Amino acid sequence: MQMIDEGAIVTRDYLELTRLIERLHRRYLDVLRTELKRAGIRDLTGVQALLLSNIGDEEIAIRDLIERGYYQGSNVSYNIRKLTDLGYIDQERAAHDKRSVIIQLTDKGRQVVVLIDELENKNSHAFTEKLGDSNNLEATSKTLQRLERMWADYIRYGEL
Repeated sequence: MQMIDEGAIVTRDYLELTRLIERLHRRYLDVLRTELKRAGIRDLTGVQALLLSNIGDEEIAIRDLIERGYYQGSNVSYNIRKLTDLGYIDQERAAHDKRSVIIQLTDKGRQVVVLIDELENKNSHAFTEKLGDSNNLEATSKTLQRLERMWADYIRYGEL
């Protein structure tokens, strides 16, 4: 009779989860890009559309987007410049700190966010209908939030 190494199974499942997270993120960006194409918006990437969605109705400093963990500095700077050039966001220096740049969506940017919100609502309803109940979705979300918190603690404090 063969002994089951539970530690190896947990490690295997954890590694599969981390790889799945990466694949899901890329797939979600593909979904956004596809929806943008269907709407006739060809000048945005999925990453840029997601950035607009994360800004939403806020007037926000670029550093706050970075601190929330959404983006890396060089990546967000490039995309903010591009989105400004394309007319999706406005940016200005903060009155209290001239080094800080405050951004907000233009009407054109808000239209993209509405499109994304509609897509997310449609997809969430389709997903829960196929799943049969939303309890599994809620449990999965809580598990991923705990994983995010664990990784954030590791980054801040080192050992787990």
